[in-house]
Amino acid sequence: MDDGGGRGPGWERTRAWVQGHLEPGERIARVSALKGGWTSRMRRLDIERPGPAGGYALVLRSFVQPFYRRHAPGLLAREAQVLGLLEGGGVPAARLVAVDAAGAVCEHPSLLMTLLPGGVRVAEDGHAPLRAGLLAAQLAAVHALDVGEARRPRVWQAWTAPGRVAVPEGTGRIGLWERAIGVIGGEVPAYEPCFLHRDFHPGNVLFSGEGRGSAVSGVVDWVETSWGPADLDVAHCSTALALLHGPEAGLAFAGRYEAAGGRALAAGRGHLYWRLLDALAFAPDARKVAEPWRELGRADLTPAVLTGRLEDYLLGLFDRYA
Repeated sequence: MDDGGGRGPGWERTRAWVQGHLEPGERIARVSALKGGWTSRMRRLDIERPGPAGGYALVLRSFVQPFYRRHAPGLLAREAQVLGLLEGGGVPAARLVAVDAAGAVCEHPSLLMTLLPGGVRVAEDGHAPLRAGLLAAQLAAVHALDVGEARRPRVWQAWTAPGRVAVPEGTGRIGLWERAIGVIGGEVPAYEPCFLHRDFHPGNVLFSGEGRGSAVSGVVDWVETSWGPADLDVAHCSTALALLHGPEAGLAFAGRYEAAGGRALAAGRGHLYWRLLDALAFAPDARKVAEPWRELGRADLTPAVLTGRLEDYLLGLFDRYA
């Protein structure tokens, strides 16, 4: 059996915790590591059940790195709450089984949930534009969720600020970076808030089917869910698409979102503010977010390629919205 990340007393505590949330007669038959994430350890647990019904699978998310362990109680409690809100709401999300947000029982702070069908698709192929359209439609559906005032998630938080932007060393475009930093140092544009995923990008969306038969089968990673401007979610997915498939793919995403019936986005420099606030958080080379993409076969996404695409994307944003 592949233990998906370690044996020992710690894992045995976690295993016992999971076992306690299974039905009588069920047992963990196999544990295997899942690819595609960098903030947490993701494991697939294949569950064997007695009788002819056959087995099923669960997913165990565990925060292992010290930074995420420290913030796990808030992050995992938020994800557990959001998964409860999403159940039966039309967005394909996992169902919560159990959560040990502080790691009081498990080896690491952990959340147990159902396994969604499909997989992450980040290939540089002829179907990337089709998937971008599906991403846009799914994001519009997320923003349309009405959870009620009493159950709204926390207000959005910025992931960078003018004094925290890491400008790439040796860049020949320092003026471009200074101009972009100046924009996010300005006043926050007015906005109409809505329900945000807050980390919506191709790495957090699952697809089933092939080619033109592809469809979104799941949206994962709800730990950053927030209440804020639709522009911010659109900006985050746009930056990821620019890094994955080139600047034009990122620049085109807002139009795809609006065509899919999404919420009204800010105009001109208002929208530029949100796009730059997100893009600058990926500097200097988006290495962390790209590591899972390379694990999934995108070995072409080197730091040099990512930096070049990010700078070309910033220039394209100014050409379009300034």
